[in-house]
Amino acid sequence: MTDLEKAVATQLANIEKRTGRSLHDLAQMLRASGLAKHGEQVALLKREFGMGHGDANLLAHHVRKLDAAAAGQAGPATPAAAVDALYSGNKAHLRPVHDRLMKAIRGFGDFEEAPKKTYVSLRRKKQFAMIGPATNTQVEVGINLKDVEPTGGLVALPPKSMCDYKIRLDSAGDVTPELLSWVRKAYDAAG
Repeated sequence: MTDLEKAVATQLANIEKRTGRSLHDLAQMLRASGLAKHGEQVALLKREFGMGHGDANLLAHHVRKLDAAAAGQAGPATPAAAVDALYSGNKAHLRPVHDRLMKAIRGFGDFEEAPKKTYVSLRRKKQFAMIGPATNTQVEVGINLKDVEPTGGLVALPPKSMCDYKIRLDSAGDVTPELLSWVRKAYDAAG
């Protein structure tokens, strides 16, 4: 079990303790609510059980994952398969951009690669970057880094965004030393 899996298991156990209900009961309550949208389920859990956003968000995702697995709709079996799915079809030509960037980042040291539905989250103690196809022609790199002057295509994002900055790449040649230095600073700060 990875550190992240252990942390999730601990958080789910703590949700049971704080609410006084089993995960099964909480899942049944969510299903019975008839709410299909994630945000609505999170709001319900916050309202009904006084959960913080992190607990409500995790529980809603956990129940959705259980339901998808029960329906035989589980996601790709491996992280590599999930990345393959991100860069399939009309986005397949973007895979060399992703691969070149990941090869350079792996040289920094250990970190977790967590594929999501539309991107790959890169984490140490916290997320330092995210990479994924933004469009059919560009890969977007989100970077969590404080106090950097946006230059060379680096765009500052509004406060409370998933990342502090983003940059879009058209080709593997756009993986520049400047980009890698920003990602390296974020990697170092996340560890």
